[in-house]
Parts: sequence; structure tokens; C-alpha cells
Amino acid sequence: MKRLENKVAVITGGAAGIGAATAVKFAGEGATVVIWDLNEEKGAALAAQIGAEFQKVNSANYSEIENAAKMVFAKYNRIDILVNNAGITRDSSLKKMTPDLWQQVIDVNLTGVFYCTKIISEYMLMNQWGRILNASSVVGLYGNFGQTNYVATKAGLIGMTKTLARELGRKGITVNCVAPGFIATEMVAAMPENVLENMKAKVPAGRLGEPEEIASCYAFLASDEAAYINGATISVDGGMTV
Repeated sequence: MKRLENKVAVITGGAAGIGAATAVKFAGEGATVVIWDLNEEKGAALAAQIGAEFQKVNSANYSEIENAAKMVFAKYNRIDILVNNAGITRDSSLKKMTPDLWQQVIDVNLTGVFYCTKIISEYMLMNQWGRILNASSVVGLYGNFGQTNYVATKAGLIGMTKTLARELGRKGITVNCVAPGFIATEMVAAMPENVLENMKAKVPAGRLGEPEEIASCYAFLASDEAAYINGATISVDGGMTV
């Protein structure tokens, strides 16, 4: 039996990068996957490729999330796994960061996670079982120049994860956090070669991580094998935080 067989998983920001790798991994592990993303072209194409479902959802819009979750539950009569992967960057030094740049990142990376978790956890409670997985970052653990907004959200998710683990743990729902390091997504691959080499030099493993390696961590945490892991933040970073 596959690890996620008979489970329904919603993956936000699932059209590309780590989210897409997670969708592929979960589908391969037997889950019914529902991809939420604003990129309809990529999301629908991936869903067709792996036998998943795509819904165009803005994870910072409460009513859109509410409506989409209702549709998922109406179709499958359950939502077992939520991967809060959707996130954006609007990098700038503090001096140059505008209130709008701050708010855009807060809305998607932090408030959006609150919205998705609040709505979907209600469906998990009906079955007294659930896995909520939040995407933090190593920068949420040690900070990063020019990312006050992004780092604030990723550090905030670590605290949110611990609190939700306490609130929901007794009800059969675990909440955990994954903090990726430098991962070879399409966005990172487009960086200049000297920047990539500098990034690799900071990693004891001597290379960038692959999106599939983050997806594998999510798959483990979503499975019954991780039933006693709750409130944890797992760094998947090649040793950057050692």
C-alpha cells in the first residue's frame, strides 16, 4: 500500500517549484491531489499530467479559499492533508521597503496560511485526522539581508506551527513545518552563475537541494509514519544551519 493512499491533499502554490514536486510526489504515493494556484496554465497542465485536480485559488483571499475547500469536500467527502506552500518574495532593504511591499508578502505568506489552515482544519476535524504542513525557510531561522518582510513571515510560520500543534494535536491533527535551504527551483536556476556558486559554497553538502528532496520530507510528514511528530520545524538545507 502506498503511503498516502486514500488521502485527499490540497497543495497551495502547487503549479511550479517545490509545490509542483510535492504534487507529483503525493500523487505517486497514492494521494488524491488538488492543486491550488493562480497560474492556471501551469497548474492545469501539471494536474492533467499526474491525474490531479486544479483549482484557480488566491490563497490570500478568504472567500476564494472557503469556496474552493467546500468544492473539494463536496466531491471527496474529506480533506486529509494541507500543504501551505504558496509564497512570494518582494525583496528590499528596510530603507527602501514600502508599506505595500511589506503587506503583499504578509498577505500571501502569513495571512494566507492562517486562512487556509482555519478553513481546511474544520474539515479535518470532522474525521479527527489531518496533516498540516507549513513552508518556512532557513532564513526564518537566521534572517537574511533585504528580506525583512519575507523573513518575518517565515519566522512567523514557525511560531504558528507550534501553537496550532498544541491546539489541534489532541484532535488527531498534526502540524509541522519544513524549512528549505537553497533549492534549485526555476527561479534560482535563472540566477547568474557566480551567485549560484556563492550559494553552493555556503552549504556543507556542497550543492543546491532539489525540489523533490523537499517533497520527500513533506510526504513523510504527511504519512502515518510521522504520526508522533507534531510542532516540529525540520530544516532540509544540506547542513546550512549546523
